[in-house]
Amino acid sequence: MPSMSAHLALTQLAPLAAKELDENKVTPGVLGFVVFAVLALAVWGLMKSMNRHMHKIDFAEAPDPATAGATSESAQK
Repeated sequence: MPSMSAHLALTQLAPLAAKELDENKVTPGVLGFVVFAVLALAVWGLMKSMNRHMHKIDFAEAPDPATAGATSESAQK
């Protein structure tokens, strides 16, 4: 039963982690801010690029010549 072993591991390891970490000393710091800012800029750039590419797409489809000829022939009969 994998859920039982995961539960057992969490109940035994969680108190150990709580004793080692001091909540007043653990902060993301400058490195965390820089990483977050770089990820935010990357997402913004990707969205801007996607928006530019989406504006280039022409969604109006030209009729297929093979099916257009078949439908015009059936309409004439």
